[in-house]
Amino acid sequence: MRAFASDNYAGAHPEVLAAVAEANRDHVVSYGDDPWTARATELLKVQFGATAQPWLVFNGTAANVLALGALTRSWECVITPESSHLHVDEAAAPERMAGVKLLTVPTPDGKLTPGQLGPLLARQGDEHAPQVKMVSIANATELGTVYSIAETRALADAAHAHGLLLHVDGSRLANAAVAAGASLAEVSVEAGADVASIGFTKNGALGVEAVVFFAESGPASPQGFAWMRKQHAQLSSKMRFMAAQVVALLQDGLWARSAAHANAMAALLAAEVAGLDGVEVTRPVQANAVFARLDRAAADAVRARFPFYTWDETTGEVRWMCSWDTTEEDVRAFTGALRDALASEPALPSEARAR
Repeated sequence: MRAFASDNYAGAHPEVLAAVAEANRDHVVSYGDDPWTARATELLKVQFGATAQPWLVFNGTAANVLALGALTRSWECVITPESSHLHVDEAAAPERMAGVKLLTVPTPDGKLTPGQLGPLLARQGDEHAPQVKMVSIANATELGTVYSIAETRALADAAHAHGLLLHVDGSRLANAAVAAGASLAEVSVEAGADVASIGFTKNGALGVEAVVFFAESGPASPQGFAWMRKQHAQLSSKMRFMAAQVVALLQDGLWARSAAHANAMAALLAAEVAGLDGVEVTRPVQANAVFARLDRAAADAVRARFPFYTWDETTGEVRWMCSWDTTEEDVRAFTGALRDALASEPALPSEARAR
């Protein structure tokens, strides 16, 4: 099966698997007191700066929940786009596990702007109202768009001016950094973020993410995070196998090569489908996602061979994701299947396809 449903469908990169096998050679101390975790921590500090405090966890939801929970109190809340993964796809985990309320903002392109913060801050200091403490954005966003460094910096400056913190959900931060021609630090800590969830699984890992706090002291520094991670069942006894994946991705730039390839395949896919009668690319292709509309019967016909998801059931908009292992042959075979399916369907006006 070759899928365009999610970059989670892809397997682990061979270099990651080799690193895990290498970590399996001998006995080492458990719970992170091992050479592999020490090396992963060192490499994360190389990426994000000497004051960075990285913590490895099993998955992205945990990374997001722990990042928010560590820096908020029970009466505080977080501003996030209405389309954010935090709000749409984490089964209320921020509310249930972090105990933090989400304030959502409609964003046509998935990106918050500084001007959208003000109206949600009118009741700061009012004891009857939840108090805004953080702003959370995803880069790349759930709609495939990428914040420029300047956009992130402007949002961080606006948040900090109001005494707020900025969290970056970086499940696809590698794709965003490559798209911006920047380092991981430049699109996060150097752009003003206070904490980030760093995704590795979508970028070729077997299953590991990191929470990275960027300050050693002050309101953006976590207190008691080691115990918080343990309480949330995110402390691995055999941490070396998680850390080995991070080492493989960071030590020689595999993270950037994998992300660059996924982005390039999305650009190729967008270019290939642009020539198909009956396909409308609906959003800018900036990272490794392509959004489009097409006849639903044709979409369902192609799905049997190349799985992908319908993003918006009301409009029929679909999402196609490319991965570190998507090939040009995959893209062209998929495009060919779309062409064949569309040719077998009667042409419909765009309004009818939307319904």
